[in-house]
Amino acid sequence: MEAQPSIQWSQYGIARSARWRSERGAPPPQRVVIADDGTSADHAYGLACQGTGLMWRGDFQNARQMLNALASRVDRPARRPKRGAVAPAPEPEPPVGTPAMAAAFHRHRMSRSQRARTLGMLLVELDAEYAIGLGRAPDLRQACNEVYGPSDGPSVASLRELLGLVGAHEWRTRGIDVPPAGGRIHPHYGVFAPVRREYVDLVAQAPLPAAAPSVAFDIGTGTGVLAAVLARRGFGRVVATDQDARALDCARANVDRLGLRDTVEVVAADLFPDGRAVVVVCNPPWVPARPSSPLEYGIYDPDSRMLKGFLAGLAAHLAPEGEGWLILSDLAEHLGLRTRAELTAAIETAGLRVLGRIDARPVHPKAFDAAEPLHAARAAEVTSLWRLAAR
Repeated sequence: MEAQPSIQWSQYGIARSARWRSERGAPPPQRVVIADDGTSADHAYGLACQGTGLMWRGDFQNARQMLNALASRVDRPARRPKRGAVAPAPEPEPPVGTPAMAAAFHRHRMSRSQRARTLGMLLVELDAEYAIGLGRAPDLRQACNEVYGPSDGPSVASLRELLGLVGAHEWRTRGIDVPPAGGRIHPHYGVFAPVRREYVDLVAQAPLPAAAPSVAFDIGTGTGVLAAVLARRGFGRVVATDQDARALDCARANVDRLGLRDTVEVVAADLFPDGRAVVVVCNPPWVPARPSSPLEYGIYDPDSRMLKGFLAGLAAHLAPEGEGWLILSDLAEHLGLRTRAELTAAIETAGLRVLGRIDARPVHPKAFDAAEPLHAARAAEVTSLWRLAAR
């Protein structure tokens, strides 16, 4: 069994160590110093940029202010114009679908990764019950238990990640109202949440095949939202698959909460379950790029592995007159990471034909915010449900 990562530091001349926790897979800092309310933001920023961890020993709310101060320093322009000088105009975005746009995308990802590493240097210690021994610290025990599981002793995590756990706990508690699913969907930490409604609406509105709605498969179910939509559309049996343990737990909890346990079966599988179905739905990650952390697997599909696997195995799992519903954004095409010709060639190579396609424009705020990085690609995005059948 692989040893659990640990972090070491010194306080008052005493060597300390604890379990290191990072859901994004970041390694523990090799050098750690003590920081508190008297530490200046500029000094903390310099240390964080060097990869030095800052073990916080001051007030918790002041730690949050320090994190905000570090973020403002990370995000400010590298060079400010001299007093009286005219700031240079920002460089225009490259044309969509070009190698230049792909290069801009990769630069943006590298910048975001470096930002996460720097902000992840502000550290907080948790005791054996996930309590934080700092002034004005909130009770994060339930949020930590939901993500980390039962505690096995003191641990250390970045403040930024702990705040992410809090946000995930709030999402999980409140849920997201998804009328086509028949109620609220409660996403768990690390499971892609159905905040973008266009893909859900596409599954809710697509015409059903001529065959009776008997069995449907939902490949890579995540929260189980699409499995619930299929059940509401009249399928007597829906098999929802995933290979991520958190997604399986999340989907089962949502299925139970929506009263669909007798209709929807959630099973662990890499893509397809056994058998054939009238409708086989798959909403793979839309961007063919390598995730930089485990939490990014809901967004990035390295080398289009899931997309290609779904297409390659679909024909063998379709019932007579059955259809495969591939839900895919064309954002990758606008980013210059995949062409439409490559997608249609993969469909043809898999022995499939296109029966039709239903398109939807995104309604999320990033599509309309000109200040967003890579806005030109986001503004051109279309999400489609491809209706596929065996040749």
